[in-house]
Amino acid sequence: MDTPVTTFSEGPDDPFAVRRSASAVLDGTGRVVGWSERAEELLGYSPEEVLGRTARDLLIDPRDKDVVMAAVTACVDAGGWFGVVPVRDRGGKRVELGCRVRAVMRSEAGVEWFLVGAPAEQVTQWEMDRSVLDGMFRRSPIGLAVHAPDLSLLRVNRAIARFGGIPAEYYRGLRTGDFVIDRDAQTVESRLRRVVETGEPLIFTEQPCRLRHDPDRELIVSVSAFRMQDSSGRTLGVTQMVEDVTDRFRARRRLALLNEAGARIGTTLDVERTARELAEVAVPDLADCASVDLIESVTRGEEPGQEALAPLRRTAVRSVAPEAPPVMYPVGHTMHYPPEAPQARCLAERRPVLEPVLEFSPGWSSLDPDKVERVLELGVHSLIVTPLVARGLVLGVVSLWRWRRPEPFEEDDLTLAEEFAARAAVCIDNARRYTQQHQAAVALQRSLLPREVPEHQAVEIARRYLPADATAGVGGDWFDVIPLSGLRVALVVGDVVGHGIHAAATMGRLRTAVHTLANLDLPPDEVLSHLDDLVDRLAAEQEATDESSPQVVGATCLYAVYDPVSRRCALARAGHPPPAVVTPDGRVDFPDLPAGPPLGLGGLPFESAELELPEGTLLALYTDGLLAAQRRDLDEGLALLRGALSDPARSLEDTCKAVEDALLPDRPSDDIALLTARTRCLAAHKVATWELAAEPTAAAEGRTLAVAQLADWGLEELALTTELIVSELVTNAYRYSSGPVTLRLLRDRHLICEVSDTSSTSPHLRHAATTDEGGRGLFLVAQLTERWGTRYVRNGKTIWAEQPLPSMPRAE
Repeated sequence: MDTPVTTFSEGPDDPFAVRRSASAVLDGTGRVVGWSERAEELLGYSPEEVLGRTARDLLIDPRDKDVVMAAVTACVDAGGWFGVVPVRDRGGKRVELGCRVRAVMRSEAGVEWFLVGAPAEQVTQWEMDRSVLDGMFRRSPIGLAVHAPDLSLLRVNRAIARFGGIPAEYYRGLRTGDFVIDRDAQTVESRLRRVVETGEPLIFTEQPCRLRHDPDRELIVSVSAFRMQDSSGRTLGVTQMVEDVTDRFRARRRLALLNEAGARIGTTLDVERTARELAEVAVPDLADCASVDLIESVTRGEEPGQEALAPLRRTAVRSVAPEAPPVMYPVGHTMHYPPEAPQARCLAERRPVLEPVLEFSPGWSSLDPDKVERVLELGVHSLIVTPLVARGLVLGVVSLWRWRRPEPFEEDDLTLAEEFAARAAVCIDNARRYTQQHQAAVALQRSLLPREVPEHQAVEIARRYLPADATAGVGGDWFDVIPLSGLRVALVVGDVVGHGIHAAATMGRLRTAVHTLANLDLPPDEVLSHLDDLVDRLAAEQEATDESSPQVVGATCLYAVYDPVSRRCALARAGHPPPAVVTPDGRVDFPDLPAGPPLGLGGLPFESAELELPEGTLLALYTDGLLAAQRRDLDEGLALLRGALSDPARSLEDTCKAVEDALLPDRPSDDIALLTARTRCLAAHKVATWELAAEPTAAAEGRTLAVAQLADWGLEELALTTELIVSELVTNAYRYSSGPVTLRLLRDRHLICEVSDTSSTSPHLRHAATTDEGGRGLFLVAQLTERWGTRYVRNGKTIWAEQPLPSMPRAE
């Protein structure tokens, strides 16, 4: 085999180096005229055995004659040769040698041939190494730079030459900072210096790199380096390999950003929070500033309209600066983009818009001229606008800006921005729909529970309501404060089995029923009996009409009526925890009331009990979720509640807070309602009571007593109407009952007239005919009073009527 003649300088690993190679000299006839010691070591022939003999007869096996002669012919023709030839050693063994031959001119001897040889495997390996080294400097796409110990350049390959923008032959003596900007060059040299000093190699270390001839383009390079030493250990310098991995780095960064977007966008079901998360993911890794503008209806949880130029609301702004640039519209600003603006085109066409050079954007100048000029002065040079689209609905638009990062947005950046927007749009739409449903649930809750507990003369009120389903905001527990006749008040707390919307809907029906029953002035046990029938019917209706929905299987309720005149409280409960009663001196009791079955079981009786409460007594009505929170047992819950209620000097709001702190976790597992009421009493001088005999003179006597009492109270201007009311009510009682008649006047914010008798006959309001002699009494009462009605007691009934007091009554 043969190759063209190549001239090489000797190196430490050169197999043809003088100290390592065998050499011989042949004259023009092929006789051996020179033989080295290394040749004797390699082939076994001594000089005496070979000198003067022809190489063909001594060293060539007859079987290899043709191969050798072909090499000789090529050598003579070219004046030299390099290749591998087979030779025979002294023992007759065939040995392949790599040979280098060149002609030597001697005047006295003519042409002689100088041969240098070495084992073929060494030559082949050396040639391969030289080929690899040559390839590294001439053809390798990976940059190779050889530095002296002082880090000046000794040699670079063609990849580095192209990279730095300088011809390869001009690099010798330069430093990295001559073609790389100072900041990046300092990083490179500090790392190379460490390699020189410690000998620890640098392996695939990535770093940014900007070249002086193109400083606006950021490159990412992977650098490896090792220290060079000679055979004596002296440091010769450092070799550095540089690979441009910008595309790979950006692809990896985009993938990481997508993963981050999946983890960070949509962590809550809040539209504005999701928009902020989108902006935070985009800045600073993709853009220097991001703004999110949503269609106004979307921010309210409504379905977005399809009009292309709908007003948008700035929902989020994020910037690499501590605050958004002053040229950006603030959060909350309503945006109206002109049709030719990039944002308007993006919304109308439902496709992203890339403006690599913002200054040349055709629609950019259509925006606010002052802001456009300030934006360009700031250095903003590139823009991406992408729509937020989910379920085919356009929700808004995302704008991404660059001004600190010099390179413009590219198509890959646009693809990444689309991915961000697509993920965020789904999350924003979910948040929007949740907002819509949540608002509906909150509206339901507000319609089911009293918004404000009305102030009442009989009690001071404070309450807490915590649904287990915090996302929906509604639950099955409820409370109520219902004014009754005679200054009495009904206090109600109930608990429907289950949570969420279904339990809340049932709770609403029960609460409505309680109001209706309370208006009938029924005793607590009768109220619960009617509720029991209602729950039974609701369960039957639901089972027959909708098998897939949660079934109502029961509820509990505590119903109490407090009378500030008698200071007595009547209570009945249906499977509900007893109330806490806190006396003015701080003693806390849980009265042993008849338990009663839960509502919905049907057929079992309920019982009422009465308590006499001193003025200032605190009643605490609650649902069982308060005691059972955090899976504590009943006794532990009662002990904690007793401790939280034991300070009677606290305000009711402070008392509720103390109960909340002592018993409630951050996220209760059950609905919780707490109603606290501090009792008041009507002063004795504001109550007047008389018992009238069932005689024809009862009405006249009642009028006389009432007018005298009004004079004592300074309410003379109410005397005429009160006389008529008393006369009619006492007359009816005398006419339709057989027992004594009781007349009572109550003075508080109203003047209340009550007439009680032993009859259970229900009075009816009717229009009397012109020929009737009677039947107009209750009609007159209804016209003269603000409210009137009837309540039934065990031994009869009471008819009552209320009149508003004059605006400025006489002082007592």
